[in-house]
Amino acid sequence: MKSSTLNCRLAGRFRATVIAIFTILGLIATLESAAQHNNPYRAYYGWVKLPEGRVQGVVAGIYADPDGKHMWLMDRCGGNNCAGVDVDPILKLDLEGNLVKSFGKGLFGWPHGFFVDHEGNLWVTEGSPAGERRGEAGFKIGKGHQVYKLSPEGEILMTLGEAAVPGDDETHFNGPSHVLVAPNGEIWVTDGHRGGNNRLVKFSKDGKFILQIGGGIESATAEHGLFNDPHHIAMDSQGRLFISDRGNNRIQIFDQDGTFLGLWTHFGRPSSIAIDDDDTIYVVDGTTSLTGVLNQQMYSGQTANGGGSYGYNRGIWVGNAKNGSVEAFIPELEISGFEDGVPLGVDQEFIGLHPDGSILVGEVEIGEREGRRLVQWINVRN
Repeated sequence: MKSSTLNCRLAGRFRATVIAIFTILGLIATLESAAQHNNPYRAYYGWVKLPEGRVQGVVAGIYADPDGKHMWLMDRCGGNNCAGVDVDPILKLDLEGNLVKSFGKGLFGWPHGFFVDHEGNLWVTEGSPAGERRGEAGFKIGKGHQVYKLSPEGEILMTLGEAAVPGDDETHFNGPSHVLVAPNGEIWVTDGHRGGNNRLVKFSKDGKFILQIGGGIESATAEHGLFNDPHHIAMDSQGRLFISDRGNNRIQIFDQDGTFLGLWTHFGRPSSIAIDDDDTIYVVDGTTSLTGVLNQQMYSGQTANGGGSYGYNRGIWVGNAKNGSVEAFIPELEISGFEDGVPLGVDQEFIGLHPDGSILVGEVEIGEREGRRLVQWINVRN
């Protein structure tokens, strides 16, 4: 009898312990889920104030000026292409979104990547690879496959690549998607956009080739340290490079020597990345499938970029660049059903950080529908 009673007590304690363990695990999971889906941000759509008659085009990048008093924005000349369009694509704005000056008309075909370096110089990439329909108008007039360095007054200071000539060697690009300049002046280029060279290239501050990682149109791969549609670059306080390896639905991290450090797959399908001075990382996923089906033909019939993704939520992921933790998630607002079997949405793509701590994100129209806006996400709980 005593043995039976003891066994019952032990069994009861075991059950209680198991229940306590699962309760704790459940609480941890709940807290993690709450942290990952916490959204303290609210959208404001009136930040950019353009002159009457100047239509907002597809925003292809926005960065703060080193003076802390202005923002630089690049859109595609009031639409989604600059080839033959008599509109300035580069806009200087004050912190309230008022236009200060603009320039750049006639310089670009289909500008895609935009960056402002620590000296205030502006960098632009022509992002359409050979054979991609959005670059055709530019190719016909000798535009494309280049990286530009401009002064804050709009003077061309340097060009990399050969105009309208694609290639994958040390002096050519094939639709370079983005550019970043390190504090020491070295230049990093993701080359190229979907269907392009799938490589990361490093140049000296005077434009001399140093190294490349990956390369060639046929080199798209999910192998660690290589790429499939590398789309954007950001750098943290340690000088680590964060590459949005969009076709592989991951962020890859490299040091300044190009050494692979690791990868993260929990920030969705990253189109662009921003990292602030405190190493908070902001990642935009605006191209994950809304149907739950992997669509191999979603981009102009090209399959080289992986055909999208599913299983993620579209929106903006906010986390810690030091350890990769996710602290907040801002869901995409306008997912409103389907049109002719195609999911509606706004396709958020390019992100910038305002000096006041708010987030600025460019929305790209899907197909021919209008949806070209810059959204300011304001943290209402600070």
